Amino acid sequence: MDSDIGALTIIFTEFYYWVTVVFMFLIHVGFCMYEVGASRRKNHMHTLMKNTMVIPLVTITFFFFGWWIYFAFPNGPWIIGDLIPAPWAEPWSELMGAHMGGTPASADLTAADTAFWARINGVFWAAFLLFSWTAASIVSGAVIERIRSGAFWMAAVLVGSFAWIIDAAWGWHPDGWMVQVLGYHDAYASGVIHAIAGGAALALLIHLGPRIGKFRADGTPRNIVPHNPWLVTIGLFLIYTGFWGFYVACNIPIIDVQEGDGVFFSATNIYLTPTTLSAITFNFLMSLAGGLLAGYIVSRGDAFWTYSAGLCGVIGASAGNDLYHPIQAMLIGAVVPVICYKLHHWVERRFKIDDAVGAVAVHGYGGFLGVVIAGFMLWGYPASQKYDVMITPWGNFAGAVIMFFVLGFIPCYILGAILKSLNMLRIPREIELVGLDLSEYAARYDSEDDVTKAEIDEARRVGIVR
Repeated sequence: MDSDIGALTIIFTEFYYWVTVVFMFLIHVGFCMYEVGASRRKNHMHTLMKNTMVIPLVTITFFFFGWWIYFAFPNGPWIIGDLIPAPWAEPWSELMGAHMGGTPASADLTAADTAFWARINGVFWAAFLLFSWTAASIVSGAVIERIRSGAFWMAAVLVGSFAWIIDAAWGWHPDGWMVQVLGYHDAYASGVIHAIAGGAALALLIHLGPRIGKFRADGTPRNIVPHNPWLVTIGLFLIYTGFWGFYVACNIPIIDVQEGDGVFFSATNIYLTPTTLSAITFNFLMSLAGGLLAGYIVSRGDAFWTYSAGLCGVIGASAGNDLYHPIQAMLIGAVVPVICYKLHHWVERRFKIDDAVGAVAVHGYGGFLGVVIAGFMLWGYPASQKYDVMITPWGNFAGAVIMFFVLGFIPCYILGAILKSLNMLRIPREIELVGLDLSEYAARYDSEDDVTKAEIDEARRVGIVR
């Protein structure tokens, strides 16, 4: 803080990311409500706790190794270079805690490290952590009502604290090898979070199989409707609200984009390429509107798919929403959900994939298509201020494949196969029939019955009930 402007910039940046964390927390609230609303009453507590425990498990593992991966792995490692030292992100670092700057106490930190990371490290870590929760929660919705809690928690840590942060280091870091070599562009994480989580969910669903009763004898699917449409509605609107924080956290709030000359300051995207908050405001709302309209039309007014299509519209446009014109964002936001809706039902019928909330379609297919479309729509734009590389269709297509299949599908397919072979993936058939809540929380319901009986007995004793 060598000047008033410097101090103001640092404090503003710290507060900026802190606010994004508050908004993004609403995404997780929305996912909890959404999944409980979509599950049946007999599985409510299990569904809620399965997703709630993502918070401590991913937070702790992300602190110990996830944050370090983002800074250490941009080169692969060993794709275009070695591991990169990142002492400020190591869990034992003095900068991974309260710090006011000044001379570092540790020999592996420099004065520049403490000057830059002292105030921003915690809030920046938290913003990325909330992305990690989101990636894990996307998987959670797809597999409700039949997965063992422990199996899901292992998948949540794999996706939230390992796989997605590797793809962030590769394709969502200014020095990531995918940016340098492929010209990969995914400003608001169509692929980096959504495609990878959708691919992971699809892999687990293949091993899990459908819920009992989902398919008729002739193979046609039944519609297992949400238990509580109001919870689904409010949950998805909270996800929309939290998505504002998600978008803003993908930006650097104020930076001298002319390399230190102090002439032109701007917000930038994650690649340090200039954009504005007005640009993403236009495009977020237009892509949401396009998705809602298209979803209403293609689903013939089905509320569940209308809301989901709105989310899919935003995800489909997110890869390029720093550069699209608002009408482009609206059209992409309308086209992508229609494709995903049709693809969801085709995959469901053809391969008997029971995705309880359409997460693979909305996030996986939507994110994949969003990255591919951005490669065409932004063909020739600079992918980075730092490297002389342009956005191309083939670079973004290769990136979409890496996100969905290489880092999303394959790791969770291997994990699912191992857990299935050990009979640790899916709950027993008998428990699925009576409900996970009765099996795992029976004592809670026994007490509830005892309390009701005690109240009736007391009412009879005092003459209220005869």
